[in-house]
Amino acid sequence: MSHNTFGHLFRVTTWGESHGPAIGCVVDGCPPGIRFTLAEIQAELDRRRPGQSRFVTQRREPDEVRILSGVMPGEDGETLVTTGTPVSMLIENVDQRSKDYGEIAERYRPGHADYTYDAKYGLRDYRGGGRSSARETATRVAAGALARKIVPGMVVRGALVAMGEKEIDRANWDWDFVNDPENPFFTPDRQSVAVFADYLDGIRKEGSSVGAVIEVVAEGVPAGLGAPIYAKLDQDICGNLMSINAVKGVEIGAGFSAARLRGEENADEMRAGNDGQPVFMSNHAGGILGGISTGQPIVARFAVKPTSSILTPRRSIDRSGREVEVVTKGRHDPCVGIRAVPIGEAMLACTIADHYLRHRGQTGRV
Repeated sequence: MSHNTFGHLFRVTTWGESHGPAIGCVVDGCPPGIRFTLAEIQAELDRRRPGQSRFVTQRREPDEVRILSGVMPGEDGETLVTTGTPVSMLIENVDQRSKDYGEIAERYRPGHADYTYDAKYGLRDYRGGGRSSARETATRVAAGALARKIVPGMVVRGALVAMGEKEIDRANWDWDFVNDPENPFFTPDRQSVAVFADYLDGIRKEGSSVGAVIEVVAEGVPAGLGAPIYAKLDQDICGNLMSINAVKGVEIGAGFSAARLRGEENADEMRAGNDGQPVFMSNHAGGILGGISTGQPIVARFAVKPTSSILTPRRSIDRSGREVEVVTKGRHDPCVGIRAVPIGEAMLACTIADHYLRHRGQTGRV
C-alpha cells in the first residue's frame, strides 16, 4: 500500500493499523532547534482520545505517545529539542476487540471502504478497517502538535459548529469554552451543549449516527505563504483536510456561500494601517488570495459524514456477491465529527508549517 506520506519539506509518514500492536508516524524535515515537551504532544492526543464521554466510542485507549528518535534532552530535563533528523513517534494499541468484527469478515459494510479496499488490493483488514480506520488519525495529531511549533506566533484552533440539523449561534462564540471540561462537543457556544446532548442521545438510542461540520482557524500566519498555481496554500489545506476519515466536503472562508454574494459584498476591501500594512475590512477569502496567505486568519470548514458503523440493519452484499444484511457491532462514535476537531487542527497546522518552510527555503524570508 503506497501513499502514506503528506507534505513536502515538513513530511509526515504514518504507519500501523487499528487492531495492530501500535500506530505511529515519522516526521521528516522538522528543523533543528524546535523546543517542546512530551506533555505538549500528549495534551493534544488527550483531546482526541476515545472514551471520554458517552457521545464517543468507548474504546479505551490511553494514546500514550513515545518519541523514539530525532530529539535530544534540553537543559531542564523536561524540554526536548529537535535535532533535524526524523522524529519518530509511537502509540500502542491496548484495547482492540477484533472479535467484534468477526461477523462482517466476508460482508461489505455500506458507507465503509470495505468494498473499495477489496477491489483495489484483493483483500481487506476487516478488524476495524485497518489503515482506513480513524484510529490512524491519532498519529496525525501527534505530528500536528509538533507542527504548531514551526511557525512563530501561530495559533491553530478548531470548533464544532454544526451537528446534523443543529447549529451553533455564532453570536455566542467563545474560544475559551471549546476545551472546557464541561463541553464534550468542542462547541464554542455554551448554550448549544444541552441541545447537542439531547439530539445525540436520541440518535444514539436509535442505533444510528449523525454528521458534523468543523471549523478550524489559524491566526498569526504571515502573508506570502503558498504559490499561485500548483502549490496553492488553500489547495493543500483542502487536500489534507479531505484526507481525514469520513470528510466529504471542505471550504475556505465564505466557501460555497460566496456563490450567493455579489462582487462588492465578497471583495475583502482594504485600508492602510498605521504601520503601512493593509487592514482588511472583511475576510470572505478565509485568509488566502490567489493561493497565497494574506496575513489574515486562515479559516477552513469541513463536513464529516455520519458514522457508517451503526446498529440499524443495512442491505449489502458479501465477497461472493450474495445479498446480505449488515449490523455493525462494537464500539463506535454516534458522531465521529466530535473527535475530528483536534484532527482538523493538526492537519491545518502541518500544512501551514510545510508552506512556511517552503517559503523560507525559496525566498529566504519569513
